[in-house]
Amino acid sequence: MSDAPLWTALADPHRRAIVALLLERPRPVGEIVEACGLSQPSTSKHLRVLRDAGLVRVRQDAQRRVYALDPAPIAALDAWLAPYRELWNHSLDRLGRRLDEASEDTPHPTPKD
Repeated sequence: MSDAPLWTALADPHRRAIVALLLERPRPVGEIVEACGLSQPSTSKHLRVLRDAGLVRVRQDAQRRVYALDPAPIAALDAWLAPYRELWNHSLDRLGRRLDEASEDTPHPTPKD
């Protein structure tokens, strides 16, 4: 399966906001609508994209549909990002060492009495 639907789903800021909400806890559609400030039809469309991408699951609770984050695709994204995170950490560590060295080489003003 291609990762394209996953990336497409997360490209939209409204869908990322929904994912962030669901990270806290599962929520019924009405709560998501209220928290995001979108119309119910618009929220439903975003939730459908997230569901189709495998990022969220839905369960029926009486008359309500409750959405929850599915951690599997997030774990796959995390695994994909791991080498890039390592690259950034390595680069930031080098930058930190350089800044420390530059700070040691720079004379510091002494406080005046």
